[in-house]
Amino acid sequence: MKLRYDQKADAVYITLRGHGVDHTVRIGPDIAIDYGPDGEVHGIEILAASEHLGLRPDKPEVILEHLQGISVANGDDYHLIPAA
Repeated sequence: MKLRYDQKADAVYITLRGHGVDHTVRIGPDIAIDYGPDGEVHGIEILAASEHLGLRPDKPEVILEHLQGISVANGDDYHLIPAA
């Protein structure tokens, strides 16, 4: 799973599976679900993320729990943070 925040657009995209979107279903004005050719959910787009997810656009923060390790990307630089 990959979560990306676009600060300029104030949008979050959560990639759940591979690549390749077959079709998109809007479930509200700010939320869209992308389905792959297999019929499974491949991604979720959330517009106005600061409003819906309580993110601060100037300092977005996400808390992840119960993960074995986390890869953190800052631009093109990735860092692996092992679980404690």
